[in-house]
Amino acid sequence: TIQIIALTIGILTATSSYGQRKVYSILPPPGFERVETDAYGTFMRSLPLKRAGTPVKLYDGRVKGYQDGAYSVIDMEIGTQDLQQCADAVMRLRAEYLWHSNLYDKIHFNFTNGMRVDYSKWAQGYRIRVSGNNTSWYKSTAEDYSYQTFRKYMDQIFMYAGTASLSQELVPVSADDLKIGDIFIVGGHPGHAMVIVDIAEDRFGNKAILVAQSYMPAQDIHIVTNLNNRQTTPWYIINHKTKHISFPEFYFTMDQIKRFK
Repeated sequence: TIQIIALTIGILTATSSYGQRKVYSILPPPGFERVETDAYGTFMRSLPLKRAGTPVKLYDGRVKGYQDGAYSVIDMEIGTQDLQQCADAVMRLRAEYLWHSNLYDKIHFNFTNGMRVDYSKWAQGYRIRVSGNNTSWYKSTAEDYSYQTFRKYMDQIFMYAGTASLSQELVPVSADDLKIGDIFIVGGHPGHAMVIVDIAEDRFGNKAILVAQSYMPAQDIHIVTNLNNRQTTPWYIINHKTKHISFPEFYFTMDQIKRFK
């Protein structure tokens, strides 16, 4: 039995399980059943999707030029600046789960200069002074744990973090031990990152995964199409023989998978 949660988030548009289509509405390939998961996995499966056929849009409202790689758009605002790109989308989804679970102390990311930036300190009214590659905290305002303050925190993270810093925060995982929320990532400038938002399995132990991404410039988070197998799309089938996966806009090997600690 898959636990379904209703996300009542102001900016992350969601409805009850009777309303808007969610990730779990995408049926696994024949012979596959969704695996049991934890609260984070349930959150990912419950992400709301925009109406079928909705194009991926950029941060400024323009339609992304390349649409063939997108299967379904996650219904989440991305702001109006070119900030929430690939690694940022991965961090956003993780932080959204933690914030709505009131796990504020677990929300923290590193800037590319190595500075750890905790949301709880930000919510206590501290802000960050940036001077070249040097950063430091200073007291600026009153304590505020509102969603609006959380989003401002995330925008600050997006400005000064990326695949290079995120890849250093994560731990490697074996492809045999995949979980929802695991991340395909190549750290670099720019590098790339994509996140698993659902997993199903068949009786032989083969796995089917749904993978989501943002890209450059900042754009809607979207579940990618499987251009290699139209019969199973958007699911990607993997097993112990799988050495690499070619997604629509990036290529990963199976040893480039990591997880939040």
